Amino acid sequence: MFRKMRRNPMQLLCEDQSIAILKKATSGVLAVYDGEYPYGVPLSYTMVGDKLYFHSANKGHKLDAIATNKKASFTVIDADEIVPEELTTYFRSVIVFGETRVLESVEEKKEALMLLADKYSKGFEEKAEAEADELMKAVTIIEFQIEHISGKEAIELAKVRKAEGSENK
Repeated sequence: MFRKMRRNPMQLLCEDQSIAILKKATSGVLAVYDGEYPYGVPLSYTMVGDKLYFHSANKGHKLDAIATNKKASFTVIDADEIVPEELTTYFRSVIVFGETRVLESVEEKKEALMLLADKYSKGFEEKAEAEADELMKAVTIIEFQIEHISGKEAIELAKVRKAEGSENK
């Protein structure tokens, strides 16, 4: 169902490397499809297990698209260094594919909001909890169940990783 990478297999990141990048990054682009056009939107997120969580307004293009088609992808760029003298970029990125779900229960929404707060506002849990309670009706939480992960990096970065002996870490 998911395509294999068509470049040098050495550029492929293992699942653990890809997950580490997803856990470290603070934003990415969620791509959804509304039946007419693909729609990519930059979002902050958090990852817990094999799920990502995003917060959203209660209405908008993203939610309309998810109501039409629950399948989505999410892309995170970990490195993007332009190297003009080599006519290339040293890149590292991860794409995940999966299915979205809008959380309905107040308990699920609150838990996801607190997970987001834990990532972005550590040390401000009380303030985050108060704001979560206050904004509960004005916020939608999207859960993204990861079905497939694909990580890739520039051959130059892969060679460095191999030389350091960290190709499977």
